[in-house]
Amino acid sequence: MKKLLLFFFLASTTISQAQDLYSIETKVPYQSMYLELGGAGLPYSFNYDFRFDKSRIDTWGMRVGFGGYTIDGDSFFSLPVMVNKLYGRGPHYFELGFGATFFAFDEYTYSYCSNGYFDSNGRYICTSTVQETSNYNYILDVDGSPSVMGTLNFGYRRVPIDGGFTWRVALTPIFNNNGFWPLYAGFGFGYAF
Repeated sequence: MKKLLLFFFLASTTISQAQDLYSIETKVPYQSMYLELGGAGLPYSFNYDFRFDKSRIDTWGMRVGFGGYTIDGDSFFSLPVMVNKLYGRGPHYFELGFGATFFAFDEYTYSYCSNGYFDSNGRYICTSTVQETSNYNYILDVDGSPSVMGTLNFGYRRVPIDGGFTWRVALTPIFNNNGFWPLYAGFGFGYAF
């Protein structure tokens, strides 16, 4: 009888420990940080992406990033914000998203002579000048700074089941009040955790 009771005790302890191990949830890598070239950040951006539901990857989420540069006195800053949803099973996902990129850049006012003549000493005398503000465009014309560009996202994202190196590639159509450009794309790589 003692052997039978000992057997049931050990069996029940082993089964409960096995169930406890089985019930421990694996950590889902619902967050990622990545560098994207092209895409919603326009020339490039550093991004933080997360899922609203921390227990699943294939749900709705959001990304926020920043990008910019300063070259020879010209500067540009972008802030992409996008809501996205992942479809599929790890590690392969189809990504669908929409959002906006807020950006600012330096505007320059310059003037030039539109009419003039040469005097008797050979000097050019300007009789009227015109002032203009530089126009900036990033694939599409932009009305001024600051501005906003609408973005869509159709892409592939690879996220390892237990986190680690992740990458993505996407077609990212952009649009504003001056037009629509459907063939813009982006490539990103980073770390999922």
